[in-house]
Amino acid sequence: MRKKEVYPKYSALMSVYYKEKPEWLKFSIESMLKQTVMPDEFVLVEDGPLTEELDIVINRFVKDYPELFNVIKIKKNGGLGPALELGITKCTNEYIARMDSDDYSMPNRIEEQFKIYKKYPELGLVGTNVEEFEGSIENVNCHVILPEFHDDIYKFSKKRCPFRHPSLLYKKSAVLKAGNYREFHLCEDYDLYVRMLSTGCKCYNIQTPLVYMRIGSDFYKRRGGWEYMKTILRFKNEQLKTGYFSLFDYLRSTIPHIVVCLLPNGLRDWIYRNLLRKKDKNENK
Repeated sequence: MRKKEVYPKYSALMSVYYKEKPEWLKFSIESMLKQTVMPDEFVLVEDGPLTEELDIVINRFVKDYPELFNVIKIKKNGGLGPALELGITKCTNEYIARMDSDDYSMPNRIEEQFKIYKKYPELGLVGTNVEEFEGSIENVNCHVILPEFHDDIYKFSKKRCPFRHPSLLYKKSAVLKAGNYREFHLCEDYDLYVRMLSTGCKCYNIQTPLVYMRIGSDFYKRRGGWEYMKTILRFKNEQLKTGYFSLFDYLRSTIPHIVVCLLPNGLRDWIYRNLLRKKDKNENK
């Protein structure tokens, strides 16, 4: 009889705030509880007061899994970066699986990521390709295909974000070595990845899409306008100042990003869906 594989313990880490929909939160948490390798701990950060409906969903999970959930309550909404910064410190395991409160993880996601860690134990972060969907996971619009191996990930990071945040299984020690999350509105994840890569963290992206990311009608709209552009410039200016971006990297990355930010919403939506993503082959059939 074949011996069952034993994997390390890990913490699931999620942040939720008042605008989330209760049914989406339930859907997301359940996907992590149905993993073939279950989390040993679920750290759920409430980023400010929630709605009564969200509280009901969370309280039900806490009641059903009293030994699993550690709910951290923040008095005032402060944004994703500070919420995850706190959440990281509350995780008791070395391995931490990120998950967003409106996305979906395939049941074998964590198991496949641990298989990569077993093959390449020097890694500090393992992500996956993802599918972007609207409404239900059967309605996939785009495929996000990311570089697989570390050297290609590093090169890609000089142009665009090399990971999708809710797909990550990283080591707590690697995150803390890089300085943990910090407040960087809309760039919390990219900011962390650059600092992790800068401190020598080795990374990998599984080429199978193991996470479904929910894309609402305003997803691409939020990636435009003056405020978003100012955030992007602040982030990229910092990379130029620290030397992570060369001047060539900076110009190659920043100029197209500014142009896309300032385009009308409809045109920006088309560019993201058709040029920056792979379209679903069955779409419009």
